[in-house]
Amino acid sequence: MLGLLLIYFIGKRFYDLSEEYNQNKWLYAVLSIVVYYAATFVVGIVLAVLIESGIVDFDLENTFIVTLIALPFGLGAVYLLYTLLEKKWKKAGALMKDEIHDIGRQMDE
Repeated sequence: MLGLLLIYFIGKRFYDLSEEYNQNKWLYAVLSIVVYYAATFVVGIVLAVLIESGIVDFDLENTFIVTLIALPFGLGAVYLLYTLLEKKWKKAGALMKDEIHDIGRQMDE
């Protein structure tokens, strides 16, 4: 249940960011969730390799410990994506003026 709340807040944050810069809202909300799960998956693979090589020794069947280890990496990847997108959109000037109100006005007004 807490995982669903985490996914909701991650997606909502990216949805709001993309709405602020007039980008595709649902694309970036879903992309953020995919990045979170991809990062946690990569950490799981790295942990499995470290356990099989004998460097780290703990039980992979204890999902709570694996989740606690993978959670910061997933959140870090999402935060990195958020800051990169925000900087890119600020730099590109993607915050466009709503031009619907300018329809029919003279150019020199």
